[in-house]
Amino acid sequence: MLRWGIIGTGFISHAMLGAIAKSKGSVATAIAGRNETALADMQAQYQIPQGCPDTADLLASDDVDVVYIALPNHLHADATTAALAAGKPVLCEKSLTVSMSDAEALSKAARSSGLFFAEGLMYLAHPLMAQFMSLMRDPTFGELRSVSGFYAADIWQVVNPAGGGTLYNLGCYPASLLHLVVQTMCGDTAFGARTMAAHGSVNADGNIQDTTLSVRFDNGVFATLQSSDSHGMAFGFEVITTKGALRFDTNPWLPDAGDSRMIWRPFDGPERPIVVSDANDAFYHQTRMVERALISRTTEAQRPSPRLSDSLEIMQFLTDWDVAAQG
Repeated sequence: MLRWGIIGTGFISHAMLGAIAKSKGSVATAIAGRNETALADMQAQYQIPQGCPDTADLLASDDVDVVYIALPNHLHADATTAALAAGKPVLCEKSLTVSMSDAEALSKAARSSGLFFAEGLMYLAHPLMAQFMSLMRDPTFGELRSVSGFYAADIWQVVNPAGGGTLYNLGCYPASLLHLVVQTMCGDTAFGARTMAAHGSVNADGNIQDTTLSVRFDNGVFATLQSSDSHGMAFGFEVITTKGALRFDTNPWLPDAGDSRMIWRPFDGPERPIVVSDANDAFYHQTRMVERALISRTTEAQRPSPRLSDSLEIMQFLTDWDVAAQG
């Protein structure tokens, strides 16, 4: 049984704790947070034995095998480094960090520790993404020509001012899915060979709130992405190949229990729905991914979940987009 320590008492911790409770291979044994009322409430709701106002107590606990970091993203590097230094494998929420300097510090700590680390892009662990990868690898799917995607949510009143803006909050989803597409269909080095142009609007905190991006990869593939914290909830993602177009009909970044759907529209022939049915959501599958990795004593997730090198490439893409959008 894998024993989890949770750092953070925000809304995302509820999603992960629900997944841990559902898995037969995991149990939550400790939770840390500065808000003592929220800490006590979550302890009671999820029957967590140990509540820690001081994170150091959780990291020192012999009853914690792995740590889930659910703190705001500007705190990820320090929290991850501390957990790894305490000998605890880490699952850290997205985005990896809010700067490349922090991302590189986190990466150095993860690699030198020899312990498991993964960024919590939970949707990539869902069976929908495994099916998507299988389609992309099928020769009948054609060669990649272009990708378009957007994610928007009306959350501007509650976003963290230190969180870097919409790119590190929502834009990381279409960016990471674009990364998976280009890497899978064009090879490991294709994603980094690119030119980018972007526009953006800045909120009162000085962060990008709405932005659009155009990318031309050196192999001739094009991509357009958009991200916004000011309106929605809306999503879209489509892949165009030499054989047709594949569109996600349900939210690819929030696959819930039940049916997830893609629509394949070949240029020659009728469209075909592709349905992936599963009884569990993405957070459950992310929990199972960590269980499998620790049982097999690996230090990284397997694709489609992000490896550390994938997370760094996505982070570089986000920071390049941010700079371009600031204009």
